Amino acid sequence: MRRYVHKGTLSGQRRWLLIGVASSVLMVGCATLTKDVRVAATGPVHAPAERAADSVSGVRPASFTVAATGDFLLHDVLIRQGAQDASGSRTHDFLPMLKALKPVISKADLAICHIETPIAAEGSAYTGYPVFNSPPQIVDAVERLGYDTCSTASNHTLDKGAAGVRRTLAALDEAGIEHAGSARSAAEARRTTMLDVKGVRVAQLSYTYGTNGVAEPAGKEWLVNDGLDADVILADARRAKEAGADVVILSAHWGVEYQHEPSAQQRRLAERLLASPDVDLIIGDHAHVVQPFERFGDKWVLYGLGNQVANPTANAEATHEGMVGQFTFRYDEEARAWRASPAFIPTLVVPGPPIRLVNLAAALKGSDALSADLEGESASAAMRARYAEAATRTARVARSLGADVPVGK
Repeated sequence: MRRYVHKGTLSGQRRWLLIGVASSVLMVGCATLTKDVRVAATGPVHAPAERAADSVSGVRPASFTVAATGDFLLHDVLIRQGAQDASGSRTHDFLPMLKALKPVISKADLAICHIETPIAAEGSAYTGYPVFNSPPQIVDAVERLGYDTCSTASNHTLDKGAAGVRRTLAALDEAGIEHAGSARSAAEARRTTMLDVKGVRVAQLSYTYGTNGVAEPAGKEWLVNDGLDADVILADARRAKEAGADVVILSAHWGVEYQHEPSAQQRRLAERLLASPDVDLIIGDHAHVVQPFERFGDKWVLYGLGNQVANPTANAEATHEGMVGQFTFRYDEEARAWRASPAFIPTLVVPGPPIRLVNLAAALKGSDALSADLEGESASAAMRARYAEAATRTARVARSLGADVPVGK
């Protein structure tokens, strides 16, 4: 089996396994929350002391792979494209727009997406910027692409209030996709999502810098992980490790929009978090353009994945460019910890019509079937020039802090 995350037991039912943890507390506004750990798994739960070489087979795997992508941000034009691509009983279908990444996403042992916006009720008014309310069919596309889990803490999480949070998480649950960053109850907020990846326990944490000035309702400060407080994040990461996590991956919604350079705050926070033994990798969203990789010691941060799919008017060319962050984890015997080796695949949203996401690494090698059909043979030379421009810019930004990160496959 490729992954042990959301397919559940043989009966097809998802199973939550809760592990009691130390009685550290998380302060969120005026609420005090004690973290539990939510584990999506098919195998038994082991205490940390029993897990030195734990896996389904009892032998530590040689490696496992993670793929992470940027913002799903459905502006109005993308919602209309989803409607145009629908057939049969579907009112919207976003897979045709996104399917170029399916080979990359589906082959990863753990695939992480970022659901930036609330999911709407079926048949309700779907809206883009500035107050998003996205069609639920985007979650269906996420599942069909092969994602295992999504971060949900963003500045738009509360665009539709508590009801939007409930709908979003219910849609992900229905699709069998795990999630971290927002919650429907205080009890759910007290849990950390942990995923069984080839027998390796990977905890997912997700936080946002803010919520566009929309405050959580009184008594519901747990709706979203709002704030990038290093002490809070490190406390959560420590609890995850104490509960048996081998690897902790942090999704951070941060940075300055439309800026390729990470801010001083991003770099300071990344350095502090990665200095801890409890945080193993940081992946960033929100800037809507790609930002670089940086290495601190033997750990990595990818400051910004760019958009997976969006159509903002600001900085239009760069906001159509994104990347898939790829990380191969291997166990470092000396450090007694899992360490990642990074790579990236540049992507491009072609504005069409039709609007399509392109895997640039494949397209520039002539192996992306979508690229031949987007605008016809007469435009192929101009299209390939745009591909090359986007891929070159993404590579330059990805390596701009001195990390010689390769292009992946």
